[in-house]
Amino acid sequence: MTEEAFSIDKRPLRDLLRQVEDGRAQLPEFQRGWVWPHPNIASLLASISLSYPVGTVMLLQAGGDVRFKYRPIEGATPPATATPDTLVLDGQQRLTSLFQSLKQGSPVVTQDLRKQRVSGWFYVDMRAAVDGNTDREDAIRFLPADRVVRNFRGEPVEDYSTSEREYEAHLFPLSSVFDPDDWESGFEDHWEYDKEKRKFWKTFYNEFIKPFDRYQIPVISLGRATPRQAVCQVFEKVNTGGVTLTVFELLTATFAADEFDLRQHWEKHCKAAWRAPEYRILRDVSNTDFLQAVTLLATADRHAAAARAGIPEERRPRIGCKRKDMLALALDEYERFAPVVVQGFKAAAKFLRQQYIFDTKFLPYGTQLIPLAAILALAGESAQSAGAQQKLARWYWCGVFGELYGGSTETRFSQDLPDVVDWIGGSATEPRTVEAAEFAPGRLLTLRTRNSAAYKGIYALLLKAGAVDWRTGEKAEVTGYFDESIDIHHVFPKTWCEKAGHPSEVYNSIVNKTPLTARTNRIIGGAAPSEYLVRLAKSAESTPDVVAEHIRSHLISPDRMSGDDFTGFFEDRKAALLGRISAEMGKAMGEEPAAAETAVSLDDPDDTDDL
Repeated sequence: MTEEAFSIDKRPLRDLLRQVEDGRAQLPEFQRGWVWPHPNIASLLASISLSYPVGTVMLLQAGGDVRFKYRPIEGATPPATATPDTLVLDGQQRLTSLFQSLKQGSPVVTQDLRKQRVSGWFYVDMRAAVDGNTDREDAIRFLPADRVVRNFRGEPVEDYSTSEREYEAHLFPLSSVFDPDDWESGFEDHWEYDKEKRKFWKTFYNEFIKPFDRYQIPVISLGRATPRQAVCQVFEKVNTGGVTLTVFELLTATFAADEFDLRQHWEKHCKAAWRAPEYRILRDVSNTDFLQAVTLLATADRHAAAARAGIPEERRPRIGCKRKDMLALALDEYERFAPVVVQGFKAAAKFLRQQYIFDTKFLPYGTQLIPLAAILALAGESAQSAGAQQKLARWYWCGVFGELYGGSTETRFSQDLPDVVDWIGGSATEPRTVEAAEFAPGRLLTLRTRNSAAYKGIYALLLKAGAVDWRTGEKAEVTGYFDESIDIHHVFPKTWCEKAGHPSEVYNSIVNKTPLTARTNRIIGGAAPSEYLVRLAKSAESTPDVVAEHIRSHLISPDRMSGDDFTGFFEDRKAALLGRISAEMGKAMGEEPAAAETAVSLDDPDDTDDL
């Protein structure tokens, strides 16, 4: 390729999206499908509203000797006869996200962070957008397709399904950003042309809407004469699986300017510090996880320095570990806090062993390791007293059983660090995570696979309660737990339950499961408890009374089992499990309507009993 084979210029975003809309810009067929989740789109929209660069777009001029089958960008519906002038080689995710959220005029069909399909509209909180103390990304909201926000019971808690409710809440739809006149007229009419509201609109327009209208994207355009081999090579270079450059890679390049090798430091001085078997729980900690913990300490230190200087709370640097916070991490801060964080992660491994969580296989939330390590690093010796450990355990289990660490969690991390450190240091104020945590009794019926954090948490609580193997009487502690033969198995076997007519959503729940060795499970087979208890006592060369004691260590009544009383067993075990959860969370468990006890998952494919 010669210098004349491509050109570089800037094009208005409005014009690029218009080309997508009418089919002048389309995708070559070999491009993969659109995959961005809605938080990524919100981040992109926030960047454009601030006139931040969002990268270049690479286009191939169509109509040359190299011909590709093409298709419209997802969401665009150009005429069937439309022939593209250009094909998008790089920038598909950005252009698709922007077109669907700004021009499509219908709900954006995307996915959440768990890769579950969702649809909805992007809005901006106008007041937050013009508030200099609020992150612009936090001002962008993704609302359901019907514009009604509901709680976990399906009850409406916010309703923006009419224009009047949008005006009242000061929520501006991003789908109107290129043609805001009608919405502006409705807004001013709703507020009866109030002088302050009209002034507010002008401020919002200048600070948020105008940047979209003026935004230009750098475009690299490959000429029609570009040979096929060159097109394929360029495409492979710019499309590396759709994965953006990580914060770790960006900081590695930044720190290298000061002759510091971040990657080498991570491998030799951080990750290597927990290679011993007792730190096995840390084996999945990534370099980005580590950077988040370091950033939490660095930002907490800046916040504390501002407090000592007498700066008011609202003007102090915020504690956080979002992408922009990590990118702002200075080398001297990294060198100062990295060794402390290493010790924090090691202390976290020790704490988790005390909670009977030894291995990543049954770690409820890998993400919760980040604030845990940061808390232990910042609190230091003050976190080691019995009282502090009890508070730390309560915070931890509230996070697990409240299921508060799935999805985007950076904001919770930034709350956890000061909240928990102050709490274990003597503050009477409970951490926000403790206050927010709730566990509905009916949730036990929907816990059926180890994909759930609460499922893994109950496993650990059974071990913590002293659960022993029914046949050997050995405790399932470090030696046995590291042996992969210990796993969750049914108490009343699946085969027996099916024959007895019990519903699968009941017998496959965690209430009817417990940790056992593979050999013990083979003895159980598919028989009724009254039958396999006899076999267990014989295999153990022991008495039924001894086996009964082993069973009680799992919070199970052996009398219910010997009588094959599944209903009685189930109610007793459910109450016992709720009691343990309540004790660990420090919260009473209330009853709830049976309607809340609905099935949400399939049988655990890893559960291999009844063979």
